[in-house]
Amino acid sequence: MSKSYRDGLPINPEKFVDQLMRLKRGSIGRREFLGLTGLGVATAVMARELGIMPSPAFAQEGLGDRMSIATWPNYHDPATFENFKAETGVAVEVNVFGSNEEMLAKLQAGASGWSLFVPTNYTISTYKKLDIIEALDMAKLANFDGSQQDPRFTGEGTIDGATYAVPKNWGTTGFAVNTKKLTKPVTSWKEFWDTAMTEGDGRTMVHDYQLTTIGNALKYYGFSFNSLKQDELAKAEELLLKVKPHLFAVSSDYQPSMRAGDAWLTMCWTNDGAQLHRDIPEIAYVLGKEGGEIWTDFYAIPKDAPNKPAGYALLNYLMDPKVAVKEHLANGAPSTDARVNALLPKEVLDNPILYPAAELLTPLEFGAAATLTDPARAELMARFKSA
Repeated sequence: MSKSYRDGLPINPEKFVDQLMRLKRGSIGRREFLGLTGLGVATAVMARELGIMPSPAFAQEGLGDRMSIATWPNYHDPATFENFKAETGVAVEVNVFGSNEEMLAKLQAGASGWSLFVPTNYTISTYKKLDIIEALDMAKLANFDGSQQDPRFTGEGTIDGATYAVPKNWGTTGFAVNTKKLTKPVTSWKEFWDTAMTEGDGRTMVHDYQLTTIGNALKYYGFSFNSLKQDELAKAEELLLKVKPHLFAVSSDYQPSMRAGDAWLTMCWTNDGAQLHRDIPEIAYVLGKEGGEIWTDFYAIPKDAPNKPAGYALLNYLMDPKVAVKEHLANGAPSTDARVNALLPKEVLDNPILYPAAELLTPLEFGAAATLTDPARAELMARFKSA
């Protein structure tokens, strides 16, 4: 037997545990986990035989026995989906994506297999225009209360009086810095990029996501995060190509590398910043003083969802404040729902990573819809990644 199968595992135990923790954090989906560990179909068969996976006989009537959600890395409490399965008999497959462009391409290709997904605020109007999401039947979402939502973060889910998406949480895009490895303060996007080429050489990560990677390169020069101007994008590209040889990786799944100490500096979303700082206090989360991004993520249902009843059931379940508060405590992103905030511990509400001071939020920009499909930005990102 090959050495890779010692202890009966298709990979060595240490690597198996690493991949299992990534699965638990939501960094990879179940299918990718099975592929990476080599467990594959055999595991699925064993799981069903042992009763780990639900069979249709135990599924709640009309919901089937499985559904799929497309979401972001490290974005859910795994117990949420386990509890949903226990209540309904529906197993939830989690598909993890690194950018809204990936989600859009998958939906446009058809047959995504998703019954629920998590788009960011600026993309919803494009999905509606392309007729690939449906207006939600709010009668099926008894746990949602629009009057309890903070209107600063929720408007883009409603178009022409119809609700196409309901908010999950909001947050910011800053950067995480290991202050034990990089002792010189990094307080701005200019310092972020300069550090990537100096003290952080070979230890810096940026998102595999044009909105934030290009947007924060634009901030180096004081331009708008959402700029589509040809001359400004040319300056951003010049910077990105200059930085590229110094990067550790281009990836939106940066937590494993930051936790392992392989990366010391990374573009970072609120929830990841809170998780990293909670577990490794020397990793600080910083909002660049020039500005950057503020965002809301929503839940929406694709028009071709294969299991809409389960999609609505899971969405309604996630809108229950008692469920949502556990999600927020696990993933570290602030809530748009006053009912959820009322259940959060004071130390969470007082956490400056989750709820920054108003003056820090003032220079931040919401992503603009035009950036999602702008060919110049898409081509720039492609050139950067292939360089």
